[in-house]
Amino acid sequence: MDLFPAVDIRGGRVTHVRTGATPVPSVYGDDPAAAVARLAALGARWVHLVDLDRAYGTGSNRDVVRGLLSGAGLRVQIGGSLGQEGAFDEMLAWGAARVVVGSGVAARDPALVGRLVRRYGVERVAVGIDVTQGLVTPRGGEAAAPVLAGELAGRVRDEGARTVVYTDVTRDGTLTGPDISGAERLARLRLEVVVSGGVGTLADIGAVRDARLAGAIVGRALHEGRFTLAEALVCATA
Repeated sequence: MDLFPAVDIRGGRVTHVRTGATPVPSVYGDDPAAAVARLAALGARWVHLVDLDRAYGTGSNRDVVRGLLSGAGLRVQIGGSLGQEGAFDEMLAWGAARVVVGSGVAARDPALVGRLVRRYGVERVAVGIDVTQGLVTPRGGEAAAPVLAGELAGRVRDEGARTVVYTDVTRDGTLTGPDISGAERLARLRLEVVVSGGVGTLADIGAVRDARLAGAIVGRALHEGRFTLAEALVCATA
């Protein structure tokens, strides 16, 4: 499995925003480029990057993101409610290894996923599936008709997607463990599933590994030193 340390950017700073009725921001650094460089130096092969301002419609960290993508020194998977073809073209041209289609736009227009896969290849396109109690619940102001997670996963698989990023929104930032069973249901649809939301311990990473999922995104637990990146990498490959 792959490990994806998360670097979320808000107002030019490394920030995590725990979702919920009242989003709670936590700032972990003033230099996203330094944070990514540090992860690369410590052995990370991937980083999961999100421009929170763009995702939530409160602005943009365009110049920061462009600089990171052009000189990250490791593979960057970028998400954040991306939904327009021009945005995907831009991120991939800047150097992203993989872009994540927002769950709202994927639900509204699964054919977009097919177009992107045909244009850029299956390795460079993933689909975000953000879920609450099994129902897709897009974040960042995205709108979508109600759809079950498995239904959306099947649609985008049929459009040629192979990788999905599955997040139980209620667990995001809680450190209470990811939704392994929900991720496994999508994996049974012949998809590679990267699970996000709730990873708080090395045991959580081990559970993702043992379930033979494609990867795990880890944010708050690493930022707060609950374990080291080296420990996480060893656990992911044990």
